[in-house]
Amino acid sequence: MKKKKLTITEADFLLANRRASREEEIEAHGHPVRSRTMVHKSKKVYNRNLIKRAAIKRDDSSYFFMNI
Repeated sequence: MKKKKLTITEADFLLANRRASREEEIEAHGHPVRSRTMVHKSKKVYNRNLIKRAAIKRDDSSYFFMNI
């Protein structure tokens, strides 16, 4: 039985490089590093813009007349 020749595709190469760089990052910092672009917003905090957007979406014009 012939042995199959192992071919490394570009996707395999990229995956191996990503794994290696992640392992290096963990060794350098002591823990996995995650980049986060947005700060988490609490649902409990009052946000007037979200309330206005929801009123416009519902076509609830009473919101605008009550606040004037």
